[in-house]
Amino acid sequence: MPARRRLTHVDARGAARMVDVGGKPVSERRATARGLLRVSTATLDLVRDGRTPKGDVLAAARIAGIMGAKRTSELIPLCHPLALTHASVELTLEDDGIAIEATVATAERTGVEMEALTAVAVAGLTLYDMLKSAERGARLTDVRLVGKSGGRSGDFRAT
Repeated sequence: MPARRRLTHVDARGAARMVDVGGKPVSERRATARGLLRVSTATLDLVRDGRTPKGDVLAAARIAGIMGAKRTSELIPLCHPLALTHASVELTLEDDGIAIEATVATAERTGVEMEALTAVAVAGLTLYDMLKSAERGARLTDVRLVGKSGGRSGDFRAT
């Protein structure tokens, strides 16, 4: 049986706490997350042809995702505020929806996984908001971390 890992955001009494990262060294850190807004072919055609009622949904989602990455510590209670050195959101029209990929980087004492995940979620929610009049049943799915580098735990790549 594998050893149980200690939860870093819970103290000895079980109370939530922000992890003290003050003693950790500053290092370059990068994380990439992905998700998918599942929509119909008809909705994809509207986006592809620029005929959506609310305008350029891809540009709005890209900017919203970057803003989400920058504001993660205000949305996720125990996240540290970080000075980001890079944030990008790529949107790709696929057969079953709009793929979302966010990459975030920093030179800090803690990682940017939550910032990358938040960027994907906010971009996906923005896409939903801008496309709901065309397809109320659109679904934001598969939001996940696909890779990260830097820090004490090293590199991670999802399989």
